[in-house]
Amino acid sequence: MKITMIGSGYVGLVSGSCFSEFGVEVVCVDKDRSKIDCLRKGKIPIYEPELDAIVTKNLEAGRLKFTTELKSAVQDADAIFIAVGTPSRRGDGHADLSFVYDAAKEIASVMEGYTIIVTKSTVPVNTGDEIERIVKTERPDADFDVVSNPEFLREGSAINDFMRPDRVVIGTTSHRAQDVMRNLYRPLFLIDTPMVFTSRRTAELIKYAANTFLATKITFINEIADLCEKVGADVQDVSRGIGLDGRIGNKFLHAGPGYGGSCFPKDTLALVRTAQDANSPISIVEAVVKANEERKTKMAEKIKIACGGNIIGKNIAILGVTFKPNTDDMRDAPSLSIIPDLVKSGASITAYDPKGMTEAKGLLQDVTWCSSAYDAIKNADALAILTEWNEFRSLDFNKLRAIMKQPIMVDLRNIYNPDEMKMAGFEYFCIGR
Repeated sequence: MKITMIGSGYVGLVSGSCFSEFGVEVVCVDKDRSKIDCLRKGKIPIYEPELDAIVTKNLEAGRLKFTTELKSAVQDADAIFIAVGTPSRRGDGHADLSFVYDAAKEIASVMEGYTIIVTKSTVPVNTGDEIERIVKTERPDADFDVVSNPEFLREGSAINDFMRPDRVVIGTTSHRAQDVMRNLYRPLFLIDTPMVFTSRRTAELIKYAANTFLATKITFINEIADLCEKVGADVQDVSRGIGLDGRIGNKFLHAGPGYGGSCFPKDTLALVRTAQDANSPISIVEAVVKANEERKTKMAEKIKIACGGNIIGKNIAILGVTFKPNTDDMRDAPSLSIIPDLVKSGASITAYDPKGMTEAKGLLQDVTWCSSAYDAIKNADALAILTEWNEFRSLDFNKLRAIMKQPIMVDLRNIYNPDEMKMAGFEYFCIGR
């Protein structure tokens, strides 16, 4: 089989590379010539574990190609995937679908014969209908189907999520398109992956409903953590106690500084706007969006309180700035709110992140970037852990005390045990314990 992937960003690159690993011939298209030139050389513009090896392997095997030319890429393709960005539209929170619709017009201008157009990008309900309308307007004689095939990739574990997914959702009522999509995902039938065939609109909503539910779980446990601090309970025990209930599950029940990344912030907001437009507002999700924004301010205040309330002239070391470990993604990371708040309040910031500093340097001002965790911590009045990278889980406490001005740690990811930190001589501040 042969497919075309329009967009070589996170979703397009991971999906295209993994399809090629299945033995599918894949051509990834992007207008950014410099990105394509790098990808042709096997240079990956993002950090995702295992992705570079898969790209290199399939480039060498000839199953994976990169180009800026759409017309040649779609020739003889069994399916054309749209995997372009859908960021929040400035001013109103709706998903910006301009890149999706532009791609639909370009596909219409070059497609030949029966064509399956698949939306892999996260798009609101009825986007597939609009793509269909655009293509029909551009090419009234075209023979095609539009399919929704949302992605469920977690940054940091995207390869495994694609290769061993919980499910594959395919939205189309066309038997012809279903057959092609079923054949494309045939390797996953061997591991009994559930295939959800449904209508296009339902598939579009499944993606938003899934992300929003997970964001709600995160926000719920964060607010329970606040309550735990007030009443003297332990949020980690609460999380375990409720997570063992099969109806709830233990994932996404880890208290922290709030959700971020490329999906949850924009998708929760987009679903709120979609529901409002449909005159069916979702008050729970509206509350989640509001609570998550407020959480970032609370976390900055937590760090200030740990430092005695006044941080003017104090040096605060920050470990981790990406929104989660095992990625270099800075989109809507809590650090983008917390660090500027600390700087505005008079603190000097030294920071270290294993993979995110290149991106972060263009987003965060007045920060001294360091080459290691200990380099950032040296002479610090306090240390704050914002991202739970593995290398931060076993810091040398004796060394920390020797190089810090004061042994104060604010652990916003609950990496360490409060009793052990007290025994190690630290003033230790965590979440919900």
